[in-house]
Amino acid sequence: MFWKTLSFLLFAAPGNAVVRFHCSQLVVQRLDPLVNPGAIPSSHVHQIVGGDAFNATMAPERDLPAESTCTSCQFTEDFSNYWTAVLYFRARNGTYKRVPQLGNNQFEKANGGLTVYYMQDAIYNSQQKSKVKAFQPGFRMFVGDINARSLTDAARFRQLTYVCMDTWTMRAPETMAFPTRKCKEGIMTSLRFPTCWDGKNLDSPDHMSHMSYPESGTFESGGPCPASHPVRTGQVMFEVVWDTKIFNDLEWPEDGSSPFVWSFGDTTGFATHADYVFGWKDDSLQRILDTDCWFNTNCINESRSKVQSVDAMNKCTQKPVVDEDIDSWLEELPGGFQADHGHVKK
Repeated sequence: MFWKTLSFLLFAAPGNAVVRFHCSQLVVQRLDPLVNPGAIPSSHVHQIVGGDAFNATMAPERDLPAESTCTSCQFTEDFSNYWTAVLYFRARNGTYKRVPQLGNNQFEKANGGLTVYYMQDAIYNSQQKSKVKAFQPGFRMFVGDINARSLTDAARFRQLTYVCMDTWTMRAPETMAFPTRKCKEGIMTSLRFPTCWDGKNLDSPDHMSHMSYPESGTFESGGPCPASHPVRTGQVMFEVVWDTKIFNDLEWPEDGSSPFVWSFGDTTGFATHADYVFGWKDDSLQRILDTDCWFNTNCINESRSKVQSVDAMNKCTQKPVVDEDIDSWLEELPGGFQADHGHVKK
């Protein structure tokens, strides 16, 4: 129902600010300035998009717009960085092959990457009326549990889901585990961040505690923020399309399980996660969130924002600082991980 309603609303009358845009792939490598700050390499492979000031440290006091020379995102004032783990296919002989990302709906020419949403209220609610505060310089957050291997483990993060896409526009049903059948157009992951801020801390030791979902548990419920986290922010959501269809003609596991594994070894799908470091220039994000607009039909003009072409987005790339093979058929996942059903192993 969630995505059926969304499909209808894409053609409905505009409400208030919901903005959707794409960011092409900046780099794929083992760097993670949130979980493994300063480590070169970090523990597992990530795909990163956004401003090219991205590096292994990302200290909060850094001025990302000033340090960046380009961004792989459609909005030219967005030098934030957004990243996720990388998906691999595991063959029956135990070797691994990286699954490429695809440009999302309407961004097919993009060099992989992911699609970003910022919204004030649930996406199926055409009345986007909540006043929300844009994030501040130095802000960052994480969502998910890298150790989750069961539905019970992942219950706290039911906002992280998969769709087995039989058509390019398919957005339902959503599952919390990897699909176990062959998907004609690939697998989409959707990752929805918390929307209530404590109003004080730009980060926390676990990169999550300074943020919370509403008291009723989900952003979609429209419930109030808890007293401990009283400041309502826009919801950040990622959509990532993985080109799993290129593996549909290969042999899959005999037991009917999924052949896909995250770059840190998770074969269940329950441990999907995402990272965000804010880097919008000046008040550009707040202008968008305060604008009466719906997706990009009028958000660009009404908020006086500048955008760039997909070709320009694709040109903003980084050379990996970690020199290793991540794309051949590999005996083990980069970082020494093997596929596992239990907690993270190396």
